[in-house]
Amino acid sequence: MIEPHVREIVCFEPSALALRLKGQRHLTLLESVMRGENLGRYSFLACNPKSTLEVTRQGTFLDGVKQEQSPLALIDRIIAANRQAHVRGLPPFQGGLAGFISYDFGRRLEPHAKIPEFEPIAPDLVLHHYDAVAAFDHMQERAWIIAVDPEKADELGGQIAQAPQPLGTHVIAGWSSNFTREDYETAIARTVEYILAGDIFQANITQVFSAAIPETFDPLAFYRVLRLKNPSTFAAFMDYGDIQIASSSPERLLRCVGAAVEARPIKGTRRRDPDPSRDAALIAELTSSRKDRAENVMIVDLLRNDLSKVSKPGTVKVPVLCGLETYANVHHLVSAIISELRDGNTIGDLIAATFPGGSITGAPKIRAMEVIAEIEKAPRGVYCGTIGYIGFNGRTDLNIAIRTAQFSHGIARVQGGGGITARSNPAAEYEESLTKVKRIMEAFRP
Repeated sequence: MIEPHVREIVCFEPSALALRLKGQRHLTLLESVMRGENLGRYSFLACNPKSTLEVTRQGTFLDGVKQEQSPLALIDRIIAANRQAHVRGLPPFQGGLAGFISYDFGRRLEPHAKIPEFEPIAPDLVLHHYDAVAAFDHMQERAWIIAVDPEKADELGGQIAQAPQPLGTHVIAGWSSNFTREDYETAIARTVEYILAGDIFQANITQVFSAAIPETFDPLAFYRVLRLKNPSTFAAFMDYGDIQIASSSPERLLRCVGAAVEARPIKGTRRRDPDPSRDAALIAELTSSRKDRAENVMIVDLLRNDLSKVSKPGTVKVPVLCGLETYANVHHLVSAIISELRDGNTIGDLIAATFPGGSITGAPKIRAMEVIAEIEKAPRGVYCGTIGYIGFNGRTDLNIAIRTAQFSHGIARVQGGGGITARSNPAAEYEESLTKVKRIMEAFRP
C-alpha cells in the first residue's frame, strides 16, 4: 500500500490557483464554493495525469489502448493496483481517479433499454489517474500537495507557483433552445399522459440551450464568473482538450467512505426572491407542497431500492427526508439516504447500481430513461451524469452534474428542466426550466 507524500502550501482560492495551471494537460478543479462544515468543506486541483481511462462509442481505452474489460471492472482493477493509505486529518481525495461519467453512459448499464445511440457531444466517460493533488480544507483555511513521491509534489508545487495565465472573454450570445415554449409544454403534457397511462410515475424532462462559441471565449474565464453568480457545494471546472465543463451543481450522487455510502437527491424547487417576505412565502410553498414532497419521496424510494442491491440488509436508511436547502438562485428539497456496502461489493458495483441518479431520470428508472430519450431526442453528455473523484484511499465523492455548461465541437450547451409528475402544470414546468438555468445564462453576459 502506497504511503503518500504530504507538503503544506499557502491556502489560496482554488480557482485562483487554477489560473496558474491553465494550459496544463487535463486540468481538473473540484471546488466547494458554497462552503460549510459538513457540505462544501473541501476542494481539489490536479493536472497532468499519470494515465487516462476513456470510453467512447469506439470502445474503452486506457491511455489510447483498447481494452476488453468493462469500464467499471477497469476502474476496480486500477483501484486495486494503486491502493493508498489514507492520511488522517487531511482532505479526503489524496490521489486517484477524477473526471466525469456522462449521463449517456447509463445506456451501457441498461443494454435492454430502448434508448437510441445519439451522436455524442462528449465521451461516455473520462477518468484521469492523478498521482499528485492540491487539496484544500476551507474550514481550517489550509492546503496541501499530496503526491505519491516528493518529485511529483515538486512538479505540482512548481506549476502552482507560476504566474497566473491571461484569460479571454466569458461572454457568449445568440442562445436558442431545441424547444419552443409551446413545444416544451406539449412535451410535458405528453409525459403526464405516460404517467396517467401507468408507464411511469415520474420523468425528468429538460430543454437544451445552445450557441456557437466565439474565438475569444475562455471556458475558465466563464467558470470564474459562474462560481460567483451561482456558488454551490459541488462545483467543477475541467479542460480535457476536446471538451471543457463548467459546473455549479448543488447535488451529490454518492459519497463512499470505506463501506459507508450516502446519496443526497434533490427534488422540489422554488426560485429565490430578493424580497424577504416573498422569499419566505416561496419556502413555505415548497415545504408544504404535496406535489414536490411526493416527487422527492418517490426518488428516495428508487434510491433505497438501488442501494439495496449492493448494501448489507437492514443498513439502507433515510436520516433526512425532504429537508430544505437554500442556494443563490433557488430553494430545494433534499433528502439523504445512507447504507453500508456488502462485503465484496466494489465502487464499480455501486456505480452500476445507482447510475444515472434517480433524481434526474425518474421512476421506474429504465422506462423513465426511455421516455426521456423519446421526448428530448438528443444526448445529454456530461449534463445529468456525474463529476468527482474515486480515491485510492477508499474515499469517493461524485456529484450529479446539473447547473452545468458543456463546450465541445464549437458549441456551448446549457440544459435545464425538472421532474414531471401527474400533478405537473406544463406552463409552470417551463418556467422552472428557465429558473434552473437563470444564473448560468447570466454568467455568459458582459
